[in-house]
Amino acid sequence: MAPNSNSGRPVAAPSPATKAPTAVLVLSDGSVFKGHGFGATVTNVGEVCFNTSMTGYQEIMTDPSYAGQIITFTFPHIGNVGANPKDHETGAPSALGMITRQLPTDPASWRSDTSLDSWMIANNLPGIAGIDTRALTRRIRDAGAPTGVICHDRDGVFDIEALTAMATSWPGLAGMDLAIEVTGGSKTDWDEGSWDFIEARHRQTEARHRVVAMDFGCKHNILRCLTDAGCDVTVVPADTSAETILAMKPDGVFLSNGPGDPAATADYAAAQIGSIIDADTPVFGICIGHQLMALAMGASTTKMDRGHRGANHPVKDLATGRIEITSQNHGFMVDPDSLPDTLEVTHLSLFDGSIEGLRHLEKPAFCVQYHPESSPGPHDSRYLFDRFTALMDERKG
Repeated sequence: MAPNSNSGRPVAAPSPATKAPTAVLVLSDGSVFKGHGFGATVTNVGEVCFNTSMTGYQEIMTDPSYAGQIITFTFPHIGNVGANPKDHETGAPSALGMITRQLPTDPASWRSDTSLDSWMIANNLPGIAGIDTRALTRRIRDAGAPTGVICHDRDGVFDIEALTAMATSWPGLAGMDLAIEVTGGSKTDWDEGSWDFIEARHRQTEARHRVVAMDFGCKHNILRCLTDAGCDVTVVPADTSAETILAMKPDGVFLSNGPGDPAATADYAAAQIGSIIDADTPVFGICIGHQLMALAMGASTTKMDRGHRGANHPVKDLATGRIEITSQNHGFMVDPDSLPDTLEVTHLSLFDGSIEGLRHLEKPAFCVQYHPESSPGPHDSRYLFDRFTALMDERKG
């Protein structure tokens, strides 16, 4: 056992090739966590959060909703299945860095194409291991998600004063429109279903509905779930006008997940979403799509101190009383005191009582804060994609 300078308690020592620190995590409050670097030898600044998922680190790192964030993984075995291009949720990672308890091991998976360390280097992402991730997680849980700087230097040379200044000067996610940075640049068609491990190919489902997906940072597995549900999906950039979308004559419109402050994205997206809902077009929103639908209807959003990130979050369906274990990743929420009379709460978090789902009382529109597509996470909420297609069926008569 070796002492950890971050917590003062004895913890298992990491097993790097050298005992000298080769990476640091510096928080805006002056806290310094020294550890051992992996991945690219670069320095990044962002909001430090934690994720409780036991699997799916590659999907998490490539989820656009993590743009602007450095992720602490609470599960100790990160990297043991390596990485492969099929598990990307977008073309390139959106997260800014990785914090783990142990250095990644050599991969042990038939699906692995490369090690996590090599994958991080290829994507220019820094990682730090060997710190007390439990102490860091408790700090985030108790005091909120701080700004931090992760720096990997093989020579172990760190200007702590400069790194602290970098952390304190970063403006934070509030007010940032990151959706416009991660959205696709043009209209694209999507027809790839989920992977069939028996047939070793993507499922092909007969399309019954034309759906336009507004891309605020859309995950690939959401598009796969829509395809599996019988949707012919066209993905459009976040700033596409309602006029353009409605001219495509969709049976429904999907509002995707995405990063940043929804109020900032709403500056250009809320009015368009409102026009689509007013046209009686069925609408389904997830994550920031949920928040943008609420903003379009006159509600407001607020920054959460800690956020919800992980694959074990219990949510209650108020209509059925059913408890769903969900995958979540958000740092903003809809303010319950701001809801207009046209919106009804459908789901609540059993962790803190925050709003997890809404439906419009007069229009065929609903949304959830969590991620029914999982990837990673449980599949308890996949029924929501069928609920969306049922709305489109009903509208068609």
